[in-house]
Amino acid sequence: MTIFCLVPFTQAQQDEPSSPPAEAQQDKSSTSARSAEESSSKDTRIDLSPPNDDQKNHPMSGAAVSDAEEAASDVQEFHPWDPHKAAKDVEVGDFYFKRKNYRAALERYKEALVYKQNDAIANFRLAECQEKVGNPAEAVTHYGEYLKILPHGPFAADAQKALERLKASRVKESSVQAR
Repeated sequence: MTIFCLVPFTQAQQDEPSSPPAEAQQDKSSTSARSAEESSSKDTRIDLSPPNDDQKNHPMSGAAVSDAEEAASDVQEFHPWDPHKAAKDVEVGDFYFKRKNYRAALERYKEALVYKQNDAIANFRLAECQEKVGNPAEAVTHYGEYLKILPHGPFAADAQKALERLKASRVKESSVQAR
């Protein structure tokens, strides 16, 4: 009976994890490997201070910097050039135009021109919307823009006809008002 008692006891000692000094040694080796891979911040610091004689060599540099900062404040807002967003706005504008929601289509075509200023299709469709809404002067402007961009484009004939029609109606209105 005493034999059975001793065997489990010796086996339990063998199953215990390795001794603490071995674990500490593994931690030190992994820490030193990590420190070899990383650089310290002192080694990578960049000196950004001006040279010692900078003020003497460039006496008006402070005024130039402040002038540049003031000039930069004149910029109000930038719109990035984004042809994908412009194409999506034209697509949504076409949806509204087919549903005869001309005001919504008008806004989408205007937004397309914000993101892509010389978009021929957006100019043409915007002109159509302006005509439907009752702004013939704006329609003439955008038909003209379309013809500047694509003088022989797919809608050039339609734009020419619309310009002639709008100019003829403008002449009629001015002759009626003169009477």
